[in-house]
Amino acid sequence: MPALLGCIADDLTGGTDLSGILVNNGMQTVQMIGLPEGPWPAGADAVVVALKSRTVPVHDAVSESLAALRWLQAAGCLQFYFKYCSTFDSTARGNIGPVADALMDALGTEFTIACSAFPATRRTIYQGYLFVNGVLLNESGMQHHPLTPMMDANLVRVLQQQTKRKVGLVEHGAVGSGSAAIAERCAQLRREGCGFAIVDAISDGDLDQIGAAAADFTLITGGSGLAQGLPQNFRKRGLLNPSRVADAAMAPHGHRAVIAGSCSAATRNQVDAMRAHHPAFRVDALALANGHDVVAEATEWAEARVGAEPILVYATAAPDEVQSIQATLGVDHSAALVEQALAAITKKLVAMGVGQLIVAGGETSGAVMRALGVKRLTIGRQIDPGVPWTTAILEEPERGPLALALKSGNFGTPDFFLKAWGQLTPL
Repeated sequence: MPALLGCIADDLTGGTDLSGILVNNGMQTVQMIGLPEGPWPAGADAVVVALKSRTVPVHDAVSESLAALRWLQAAGCLQFYFKYCSTFDSTARGNIGPVADALMDALGTEFTIACSAFPATRRTIYQGYLFVNGVLLNESGMQHHPLTPMMDANLVRVLQQQTKRKVGLVEHGAVGSGSAAIAERCAQLRREGCGFAIVDAISDGDLDQIGAAAADFTLITGGSGLAQGLPQNFRKRGLLNPSRVADAAMAPHGHRAVIAGSCSAATRNQVDAMRAHHPAFRVDALALANGHDVVAEATEWAEARVGAEPILVYATAAPDEVQSIQATLGVDHSAALVEQALAAITKKLVAMGVGQLIVAGGETSGAVMRALGVKRLTIGRQIDPGVPWTTAILEEPERGPLALALKSGNFGTPDFFLKAWGQLTPL
């Protein structure tokens, strides 16, 4: 089988999220962490290249994304997908618009769609406005995001600030009329000089119709939810096994731990639920800045508890506390201190025998994977929409495989950290 779908994700948990959607819809998918090397993985229908490009300088985001694209092009992919967050995390500078522009230029395509909707996680778009849990994006808590505060729910306006191309809208009236109507509306926008179209979507059925309308697009951009409508296109062309289903993730022998760096409302609720049932250690950014050896303290704390039950190490905090820390230390410095500490602690935990690990937060997950030297993930079944278990092989082969759930900060039910272990199948 040829390489079908080549994907570029702007953060690690987003890549895992996308990979899980593709696997659940019948595409054998491998996730590569960072710029890949070597050939296309044998047997893979899709590869997701997970970068850390969401919040880096625009030039770096564009450069890394184009490098990933070149590898995917060399593999002969039939279609390309640029994945960003379902809450459209970005700023007036980017990075969604500049990266999408660069990918379009490199692929020689003049038009694409942008749809971050993920109804299964209550992210919907109507009349171009993004709603999260039933409220406008800028009222959902995302206005307090420490790195990409979202102050406008109108995605046409948001994207137009970031791109040199004209941005239009495929309204829900067209989406609700099916794939042919979506395709015609896209053609009309192209004639009007648009290079992008924000596409409304309020249901999974809408995503399927949008996916069908985009069957011949060279490049598609969106959140992970939109990807559920793409495997059907390859299946209709006889390029995808019609009976393939996701495999259950295996549970390697080892202890259980949760690392939480996200400060989103969903993760705060999950941390509270976990703390009510299991031991928890908090990583304090101010203590790190003042020279306290928090990593050693956490390691000593964990050594006395790991193995008896799941443990939690977290830096999650409420918005007002995050803002106070950022005002004292600076946004970038405070984030780097916490990410480095959590990554170092995780490496110590794995050395202690942790073999089943949940990590919450895209930036935290990226730091942890770099510390562990993980370059590739095999995707299993989902725990909650957008969050599958995965299996990683560590650099030190004697440690065996590691079960990983890399959770976007905004995803998962309040009891996610408590129930996830039940989705693993013992080896």
